[in-house]
Amino acid sequence: MIDYITGTLTELEPTFAIVENNGIGYSINLTLPTYTSLASESNKQAKLYITEIIREDAHLLYGFTTKAERSLFELLMTVSGIGANSARLIMSAYSVGELRQIIATGNVMAMSAVKGIGNKTAQRILVDLKDKILKIHFSDNIESNESSGTDFAVHNEVKVASVEALTMLGFSAPACSKVVDKILQEHPQATIENVIKMALKML
Repeated sequence: MIDYITGTLTELEPTFAIVENNGIGYSINLTLPTYTSLASESNKQAKLYITEIIREDAHLLYGFTTKAERSLFELLMTVSGIGANSARLIMSAYSVGELRQIIATGNVMAMSAVKGIGNKTAQRILVDLKDKILKIHFSDNIESNESSGTDFAVHNEVKVASVEALTMLGFSAPACSKVVDKILQEHPQATIENVIKMALKML
């Protein structure tokens, strides 16, 4: 089993990264907090803690900047009905600190606001993980930053990247484009992460 991969970050998108190690490029799925953390780094070196998911038709890698984030991701997947995609959507809709608070306080409304997570599933997550979540210790030091400019090129880049990320998460492109346009009209300085977080609660 792979515990972590360290190497050169050759490609970075909101939903995945390519990390090259010894001439091999590993395609690693990301959550938004992990993407934000990698995007904020000035150097091109990355270390990601890995969760491997091996199926008959695929060998998937999910990467996280801290062991605590990985533990939360794997904890979510212990809940019946929650697979890797659902766990990634949940962790992309909220920061790890927010999720810890939502689960610890039993906030069904906040959990069920995530696309694809119905009321019963939200309740199951909260009941199953309430005691376990308190055993995971982490500092939520990822801040949501607003971009400083409203330049058209930046605005367009945010839209394109956001729509691409949402479609890769399984949503239809036309619906994503419409929602992202609405968000950027109301929040013209929103970052890619902020746009995707808001869109996940609207789609």
